[in-house]
Amino acid sequence: MTTITDAPANEAYSSGVSWAAVIGGAFVTAAFSLILLSLGTGLGLASVSPWANTGASASTIGAAAIVWLIMMQLVASALGGYLAGRLRTKWASIHTDEVFFRDTAHGFLSWAVAVVMTAGFLASAAASMAGGALQAGAAAATAAGSVAVVDGAAGQANDRTFDPNAYFVDMFFRTDRPTTDGNEASVRAETGRIIVNALRQDDVPVADKAYLVHVVSARTGLSPADADKRVSDVIAQARNVALQARQAADTARKAAAHLSLWIFVALLIGAFCASFAATIGGRQRDHVVIV
Repeated sequence: MTTITDAPANEAYSSGVSWAAVIGGAFVTAAFSLILLSLGTGLGLASVSPWANTGASASTIGAAAIVWLIMMQLVASALGGYLAGRLRTKWASIHTDEVFFRDTAHGFLSWAVAVVMTAGFLASAAASMAGGALQAGAAAATAAGSVAVVDGAAGQANDRTFDPNAYFVDMFFRTDRPTTDGNEASVRAETGRIIVNALRQDDVPVADKAYLVHVVSARTGLSPADADKRVSDVIAQARNVALQARQAADTARKAAAHLSLWIFVALLIGAFCASFAATIGGRQRDHVVIV
C-alpha cells in the first residue's frame, strides 16, 4: 500500500514535459530550416535565367520548390524531434504507452515552437523590408514634390505619374502637324475615360466609337475610314493589354493558392516526422546502458 500511495505522490511533483529538450529541439529545427531554405534559394536562383529559352522552366522551378519545401520540413523536423525525445528526462515508473505519448508530444511541441519561431523571424524580416521600401518611397515622393515645386515656379509643373491609358490616348492623336490647343487636356481626359469604360465593359459602345472617330479625324486630318481603323486598332491593343493583366493576376492567384496548399501539406509532414522521430529518440534514451 505504501508503494501505491507514494508513486502518485512522486509523479505529482514531476512535470510531464521536459521544456529544455523541447526548446532545444525547436531551435535545432528552426536553424536547420533556415539553412536548408537558404540553400534551396541559392540553388533556385542559380538555375533561373532572365534570358528566354535559357535555364530551368517556371514549371520545373515550381515543382522543385515544392519538393524542396517538403524535404526541408521532413529533415529539419525529424532532427529537432529526435533531439527533443533523446534529451528529455527519463520517466521512472511510467507505463510504456504513457512514455510513447509523452515522446510524441515532445516532438510535436518542438515542431510547433519551431514553426512559431520561424514565422516570427520571417514576419520580422518582411516588416523590416517593408519599412525600408516605405522609407525609399517617402524619399522618392519628397524628391518628386521638390521637383514639382520647382517646375510649378517655372510654369512647367506636370503630373509625372504614369497612366497606361495615356499611351493609347497619344496613339489617337499622333500627327505630323502638331498644333497647340487649349482644349487638348480635356479632350485627352475624355478619351481616357472612354477607354476605361470600354475596357470595363469589354466592348466599345457604338456612340463612343463614332465620337472617337470624329475627334481623331478632326485632330489628325485623317479620313473617316483611316480614323475608324486607327480607333479599332488602338482599342484592340488596349483590350489585349487588359486581358494579359487579368491573366497574369489569375495566374498569380492560382500560384498563391497552390503554394498555400503545399505549405499546409509540408507542415503536416513536418509535424508527423517530428513526433515520430521523438519516439525513436525517447526509446534510445530509455535503453541507454549505464557503464
